[in-house]
Amino acid sequence: MSMTDPFIPFSIPDIGQEEVDEVVDSMLHGWVTTGPKMRRFEQDFAEFIGGGVEAVAVNSATAGLHLAVEAIGLNCGDEVITTPYTFTATAEVVRYLGAKPVFVDVDRRTFNLDPAGIEAKITPKTRAILPVHFAGLSCDMDPILEIAAKHKLRVIEDAAHALPTTCGRRMIGSLPSDATIFSFYSTKTMTTGEGGMIVTRDADLAQRCRIMRLHGIDRDAFSRYSSDKPAWYYEVIAPGYKYNMTDIAASMGIHQLRKACRFQQRRQEIAEFYNRAFADLPVELPPLPPEGDVHAHHLYVLRLREDAPITREQFIESMARKRISTSVHFIPLFLHPYWRDTYHLKPEDFPNAMACYRGEVSLPNYTRMTEDQFQRVADATRELLT
Repeated sequence: MSMTDPFIPFSIPDIGQEEVDEVVDSMLHGWVTTGPKMRRFEQDFAEFIGGGVEAVAVNSATAGLHLAVEAIGLNCGDEVITTPYTFTATAEVVRYLGAKPVFVDVDRRTFNLDPAGIEAKITPKTRAILPVHFAGLSCDMDPILEIAAKHKLRVIEDAAHALPTTCGRRMIGSLPSDATIFSFYSTKTMTTGEGGMIVTRDADLAQRCRIMRLHGIDRDAFSRYSSDKPAWYYEVIAPGYKYNMTDIAASMGIHQLRKACRFQQRRQEIAEFYNRAFADLPVELPPLPPEGDVHAHHLYVLRLREDAPITREQFIESMARKRISTSVHFIPLFLHPYWRDTYHLKPEDFPNAMACYRGEVSLPNYTRMTEDQFQRVADATRELLT
């Protein structure tokens, strides 16, 4: 391999002519902000998840998490139990409302929140549990939901990586949690460029999220301008936010959703190829889902063992020289200055998360990868780790 080899990016969205045509249609018909395409996307998404859920489209998964914790009545001084092995958005939405995230260590095999550590962190101030389905593998939700029911806590799932993931052969989003939030950022399992979706069976929670996503106004623009009531009149009934999804974004989402299962199958094929290629290397392969369940394979997460011939940092640098992009998911929150200093967090308090982080590297795994590309990734990895 040389510097003349084509660069392999970490991720590229898979956007087809159908998405382009739908976006153009929205532009030509005049509805480019929240309108009929957004409503259609919400309906399609709710039907895709099943279980009688409602879907509320927003402009990011972060916005969706914020709306969900606001809708359950989270207040200043409350506590929310979550994982430190996540992107900062998971915890920051708790701080938006003046509440405190309380971190529980992860399962060393799955990188997901360990249910066994939850009850020890519950206090009279605890209001909710916020699990994250890391890399597209479902958390062990049954014990989490049981603990929540026992202590009368709410459950909000961060499913930014988890479409179309299943747990107990049920689609994530259809479980008996209070709300589930998906991400449609450009690198996720489907994309609207920027965007997210709140899914819930709680009609009151859904309605609160709809009102708060657009300044606390009782009717969105499409409702006002497509009804027989005076279009100029509306009422602000709460101090809301600006979190609505545009019809341009929803136009992409309508067609990306139709491809979600095909996209998952392609990522799984690449992940299985990598698993075969790396089986004899000094690494820990990504965990498989329970029998009968679906892993979204949003990320392909490799863990270099201590007996690997090079460090994780050296591996990343060497792959870059081979013109292959990699990433790290994630730098745990307790290593970031804000979370570390605000809550006096120490790595030794989270030994499993720290062990996961030390060796973790994410390899390219996206639907537009060619056979030559993922073969190059595999060959380069074997060369460096053999």
